[in-house]
Amino acid sequence: MILRKSLLLLGIGSAQIDLILPKNTYKSGELINGYFLIKGGTQEQRIRRIECDLIMDTHSTGMENTLKTSTILSSSEIESGESNEIPFNFRLPILKEPYKRGVSYRLKTRLILDKGIIGKDDDWILIDSE
Repeated sequence: MILRKSLLLLGIGSAQIDLILPKNTYKSGELINGYFLIKGGTQEQRIRRIECDLIMDTHSTGMENTLKTSTILSSSEIESGESNEIPFNFRLPILKEPYKRGVSYRLKTRLILDKGIIGKDDDWILIDSE
């Protein structure tokens, strides 16, 4: 039991998150509807919040810019081996030039659990003009 708790503090056996999207190409300003799939780890854990950032990666400079953030606060628990779906709605910002050479976009998701344990997921998307 102590070993299992120690492994959880290292993130081993903790709950996992996956953002499920219906497609990977969106228009600037479009509303994205999907869901977060959360899978329980080896022990029951308390979910504190889910954060999802729209990140613009500029390959030539290696820079990351956070364009928009969405946070879902929670005090729910996920049991060992359990799976939950939480709806995800995210309005993309209106971008003047969404499609540029050397620029890509991703939704960076973080699952914040009790005691600061974090699950992560990255989903790359394409954003076209309106």
